[in-house]
Amino acid sequence: MAKDNKTTLLNNINTPADLRKLSIEQLPQVCRELRDFIIESLSQNPGHFASSLGTVELVVALHYVFETPDDKLVWDVGHQAYAHKILTGRRDRFHTNRKLGGIKPFPSPEESEYDAFVAGHASNSISAALGLSVAATMQNRGERVVAIIGDGAMSGGLAFEGLNNVSSMPNNLLIILNDNNMSIDKSVGGMSQLLISMHSSKLYNKIRYAIARGLTNIGLLNRERAKSLTRFNNGLKAMLFRQNNIFEGMCTRYFGPIDGHDVRELVRMLRLVKDMQGPKMLHIHTVKGKGYKPAEQNATVWHQPGIFDAETGERIVSNGGSPRFQDVFGETLLELARKNEKIVGITPAMPSGCSMNILGREMPKRFFDVGIAEGHAVTFSAGLAQGGAMPFCNIYSSFMQRGYDNLIHDAALQRANMVLCLDRAGIVGEDGPTHHGAFDIAYLRPIPNLTIASPYDECELRRLMYTAQLPDKGTFVIRYPRGKGSLVDWRCPLEEIKVGTGRCLTEGNDVALLTLGPIGKLLEPVVKEAADKGVSVAHYDLRFVKPLDEEMLHTIGRKFKKIVTVEDGAVSGGAGSAVTEFMAAHGYTPTIRCIGIPDNFVEHGTPEQLYKICNMDKEAVLGTILQIKE
Repeated sequence: MAKDNKTTLLNNINTPADLRKLSIEQLPQVCRELRDFIIESLSQNPGHFASSLGTVELVVALHYVFETPDDKLVWDVGHQAYAHKILTGRRDRFHTNRKLGGIKPFPSPEESEYDAFVAGHASNSISAALGLSVAATMQNRGERVVAIIGDGAMSGGLAFEGLNNVSSMPNNLLIILNDNNMSIDKSVGGMSQLLISMHSSKLYNKIRYAIARGLTNIGLLNRERAKSLTRFNNGLKAMLFRQNNIFEGMCTRYFGPIDGHDVRELVRMLRLVKDMQGPKMLHIHTVKGKGYKPAEQNATVWHQPGIFDAETGERIVSNGGSPRFQDVFGETLLELARKNEKIVGITPAMPSGCSMNILGREMPKRFFDVGIAEGHAVTFSAGLAQGGAMPFCNIYSSFMQRGYDNLIHDAALQRANMVLCLDRAGIVGEDGPTHHGAFDIAYLRPIPNLTIASPYDECELRRLMYTAQLPDKGTFVIRYPRGKGSLVDWRCPLEEIKVGTGRCLTEGNDVALLTLGPIGKLLEPVVKEAADKGVSVAHYDLRFVKPLDEEMLHTIGRKFKKIVTVEDGAVSGGAGSAVTEFMAAHGYTPTIRCIGIPDNFVEHGTPEQLYKICNMDKEAVLGTILQIKE
């Protein structure tokens, strides 16, 4: 927590109404105190750091100008909203951020009336805010609606679908484009400044609105003519000032760019545009990590830096032990690419998050970061495959939900030879329900022409990656979890695994334990503990959920009357369901207990805490085995 002598004003702001009692001259101090508070808090309780530092002035200005919570703020990618949380009644609980039972990692209406919409995945703010704005208009409510979207999120197709629709229906939506990573030239010259000044002028906009209202009253200006007039106005501007942008081309009035760290200027601009009629966009330029030099110099590392020394900027990084699954993936991909010149890497804006930057550093021409565009990443990969390349497309499991149709129509339907690696599969921990990779097995299983596998450990990941890039393997899905694995010595030989084969890890006679993926490694001690209690458990690693190892399952079906399945994924429709379906289809009648993520959204906490809540931890699985044996 920040020290009291650093938070003179902030300590007295419990709601935005308290903020609005201050003078505009006091706002820079509020921003300094907010920034200090975030730095001090996140140095001890890790979270999304650089993005939230970059929006401090914007948050202060928004809550100062708009009558929140009556006016609605819709955040895009909620990791830029920490200052928003702090100013909206959650300052004293901010130290519980991302902890079990604490405040949520992203904005959520369940938590606060100031959170207008869920913000965990990118690019949804414009569509959601437009819906809120139209609903308010239909019900004659006077509330204003603001969508705050980062430039990275503007690369997502949904953002442009929403933007296209904004111009087709009556609304007064304000879109704020938080540009924090674009190479955009600073507006210079007298004509450029005149354009900005004219468009933000009260007199200009008053005259513009009066003319439009007058034309409407005499029947000369309907909605379609108004859109045509806006296009003419924008075209005239483009000709006179030799500049244009896609937003004005879509009939959305554009203002900016302006300095997103000048809180007084932000307040001035927001006051000028907030009551303008029709959709408008305010383009602001910010710096990720603003106010903390290490984060400004390397925003990628400081996106989520973990624990650090707030004074020195030294990050507390644990060394030694087993590597992260993502790093094994990255190193193995580079190793394979050195031998197979057809291999290319594709990721939607997560090169460091999935460790594909390892390939990118050595082979930049064979690496493609396509931005926050998961559907495009899948279809682009399918196109590469049809063109003779061997794409490895790495997408976080929960983000892959946004590319589902692309996978069916563009990859599986034509048996594209490509590898889809789903990082962060299963419980991910503190990022919570928007990021848990719970559903991929269930939504992938029904799709024809897919191979779906999950490695038991890091060596199995390497072997599956090697297998997947061999000729004529079709669309091959490999899912693996966030975090560290179990092997220190993981550089095993690259060998082919026969598709659709599982393996028996431990022989037993009483209960068959069938696991999929690394959770099986976690449950190894359960077999011995059950034996100590007089229950003989046979442990099988399914390895593939599609196709299943039918020979192994026939053996299990003939031998065992008690089966327990465990997977780090949704129990509904998952691997356990596949095993149950197989047993029923072939006339086997064992008692089966399926363990996995339950049929509800799991909140945030450490993986260990969440496994316990979901009854997926060692103690719970042992209890299920002992119970089913009785």
